[in-house]
Amino acid sequence: MKKAVIIGAGLGGLQCGYILAQNGYEVTILEKHSQAGGCLQSFRRKGFSFDTGFHYVGGMGDGESLHRLFEYFHLLDLQWVRMDSECFDEVVIGDESFSLASGYDNFVETLARRFPSERRGLERYIATLKNIGEHIFDVANGPFNEAFETGAYAFLTDTIGDPLLRKVLSGSSLKMNLCAETLPLYVFAQINNSFIQSSWRLKGGGAALVQSLENSIRESGGTVLTKAEVTALKEENGMVKAAEINGEELLEADVFVSDLHPDSTLSLIDATGSKVRPIYRKRIAALRNAFGMFTANILLKPGKMNYLNRNVFVHSADEDLWHPSLAQTRSVMVHFYPETYPDGSARAIDLLSPMDMSLLEKWTDTTIGHRGDEYEKLKAQKAQACIDHVAKRFPELKDAIDSVFTSTPLTYLDYTGTPNGSAYGICKDFNNPAGTIISPQTSLPNLFLTGQNLNLHGILGTSITSFLTAAAVMGQMPSFP
Repeated sequence: MKKAVIIGAGLGGLQCGYILAQNGYEVTILEKHSQAGGCLQSFRRKGFSFDTGFHYVGGMGDGESLHRLFEYFHLLDLQWVRMDSECFDEVVIGDESFSLASGYDNFVETLARRFPSERRGLERYIATLKNIGEHIFDVANGPFNEAFETGAYAFLTDTIGDPLLRKVLSGSSLKMNLCAETLPLYVFAQINNSFIQSSWRLKGGGAALVQSLENSIRESGGTVLTKAEVTALKEENGMVKAAEINGEELLEADVFVSDLHPDSTLSLIDATGSKVRPIYRKRIAALRNAFGMFTANILLKPGKMNYLNRNVFVHSADEDLWHPSLAQTRSVMVHFYPETYPDGSARAIDLLSPMDMSLLEKWTDTTIGHRGDEYEKLKAQKAQACIDHVAKRFPELKDAIDSVFTSTPLTYLDYTGTPNGSAYGICKDFNNPAGTIISPQTSLPNLFLTGQNLNLHGILGTSITSFLTAAAVMGQMPSFP
């Protein structure tokens, strides 16, 4: 049995561990924190379990993209809740509200009623997303190059003439780093396409996914160790010989897979005499990372706020969504947890808003719980700004709040090790796709990368990348869904 050590128990690490364990590898997953999950970790406050980075997924319907993947990982039996097909995402632009509906025809019809002159543009828009979405599994043979080399913003402006409709179509995209100058059409289309297919919440949140994968790995003979930080990778004769755990124990293996950010992975390897070339290190270190998110996790009083089976994205009327105001609160996503009070009212919500790491520079060398009163004041001010912004759509919110708990990109940095506390990892650039799409194979023949930084971020992208990494490890594609 070949031994595989996986560094990091985020979704990518767990899925790679699952695939390799199913294909005869003796798998050990090493996680430095007290719980597995990475961006899917959860935490409890006042008896309620809040998520960190998991909110909803797309393409879980029978025959759809994520359904095929989750069937392989045995994740379909979890408590999935299908979101409102007539409005899975509500986009608020100033004082106007718009519904995004599930299903290709339904999506077009719903928006064409409000923008009748844009029907042909909407049909072209949805046909393009569908076409790119149908090629998502082609990454097994290489990226869908044409869509990677086309700008998402240029496609949108060429397809849709009405500026307000362009905002609406962009308005639910806080789940990616919108940037007019760099975002590839591939990223924009794949993510939006999956949610248009169908959108789903999960009772138990990301923790339910993590627990299921952990259980499956252990049932296959694998091991998941927490509080086991990989502090170095020991190189010998151009190969990784062992992983150093917590600065002490050495664990040898045949192959090593890192779910960490590529730059963090390379920092574990002593540059002196390494086969990893300095130019490769510099290239990875220079790549731009997506913005981070500020999150206000809000516990609500019973009977005060209706549960909505959709997300709501609230934007200022004059906000440029393709050049977001990271220093201000002009766009906020409202996520409703599917766990409700007995009367059906909402029990908890999350408010998420982009946040620039430059606002947090003075605390970058500090740790959680030791950042001082000024940091707490900044978080409280940002939370209040998010609440005030969202209250334009939900005036009942302020009287409904029981408790507020906050996190910043620094929190992501602490728990995921992602540079700048990035929510979506390395930014892809249609001007330089070859330079921003990272190969799972490194210059060390038995060291591989996985996770959302390589190809496409999010649950869908990470799930597909796990197969690409496993294929690189095994020398052949495992049974692909």
